[in-house]
Amino acid sequence: MIGLKLKARQIREGSRLLQVITGLWLTLPAGLAFGQSQSIQPVQAISAVQRPAAVPEKTTMEARAAQAVGLGLASQRTRIKDVASIEGIRDNQLIGYGLVVGLRGTGDTQQTVYPVQSLLSTLERLGVTVPTAGGSLQVKNMAAVFVVATLPPFSRTGSRLDITVSSSGDARSLEGGVLLMTPLYGPDGQIYAQAQGPLVLGGYQVTGGGSSRQMNHPTTARIPSGALVERTVPFDLKQMHMINVVLNDADFHTVERMAGAINAVLKTERAHASDSRRVEIPVEPEEDVPALLDRIEAVEIDVFPKARVVVNERTGTVVIGGKVRLQPVSILHGGLSINVIVENQVSQPNALAQGATQVVQQTTLQAQDKPVNRIELKEGATVEDLVQELQQIGATARDVISILQGMKEAGALEADLEVL
Repeated sequence: MIGLKLKARQIREGSRLLQVITGLWLTLPAGLAFGQSQSIQPVQAISAVQRPAAVPEKTTMEARAAQAVGLGLASQRTRIKDVASIEGIRDNQLIGYGLVVGLRGTGDTQQTVYPVQSLLSTLERLGVTVPTAGGSLQVKNMAAVFVVATLPPFSRTGSRLDITVSSSGDARSLEGGVLLMTPLYGPDGQIYAQAQGPLVLGGYQVTGGGSSRQMNHPTTARIPSGALVERTVPFDLKQMHMINVVLNDADFHTVERMAGAINAVLKTERAHASDSRRVEIPVEPEEDVPALLDRIEAVEIDVFPKARVVVNERTGTVVIGGKVRLQPVSILHGGLSINVIVENQVSQPNALAQGATQVVQQTTLQAQDKPVNRIELKEGATVEDLVQELQQIGATARDVISILQGMKEAGALEADLEVL
């Protein structure tokens, strides 16, 4: 009895349902204290495929999750608001044309015509009459710009927006400039905001003595909170009779799980998937739509993202997702490099010779055929194995892009290859 008490003491805190080495399930009485000489009665033996009656059966969602794991589908837990959006609740793009003044000789030149026309029009609206046609006006301290902004949903009159200002002419820099009042238009041609304020640049350009230095992009700037909303986009949540939740990435498996998760939270069966991206939820009469949207967006679901490899041939950047699978493949990679070197050499005649000094070009051709490197990936190889092998052979980013494209064509790369 002492040995049995010691064995029970080791696993007492985990659960009141214990399993011994023989496969029998034992039950501890609720009021049993260790050290008391109360006997423990074994109950019915359970095989490896049976469950005790006290354990509840899995719900439909849990069963689907177990099935997904069994199929080898890798998932990640996230909220609906992070992977989907509500149809109709979106941003709106705004655009405007204006003038930036106060530049230090880095504005548009006389070759750009419309800054002069814009200046004359602005002065005329302010009651200033220019006697000439504008031929003698100097616009090097101003620049014509386009202004863009994003109007968030449910923005009210007086709300502030961040704006981006970009030069549309041949100005060299917008440093130190101030944007004059510029109306921002929507796609319907209506004015939704007014922008104005000093520019904030993330770069500069300095020129002097025939030399110049530039950092980042001096012809694009931002104005934090530089626009005021003057008109709102009408949208009444009370008029919504159907809520459509749209996934950012279409996937039938994810959208079905999202509909099931919403039904589990709402404790109804009104949410259903209409296609691989959309889930429709009818709104009941007199229901609080904002509260319903809050509950829907807070639901956590299992997302099954696609395996994807993104390559940028312009910058040589390669991004490989962790869900990418590789099939057994052998890779032979080599390269032929050819360098043509041209040097200008001076041919100087002797002192008593009557020849002339000549410049002669010496051309040298160098060709190097690199040995073939071999990479063998066996079954079960991961992306980390591929990266390590490529690093060992000294492959460059350009080589990696070529190898990945070849693996995709050979069917050894189980992922979407996206080339930017």
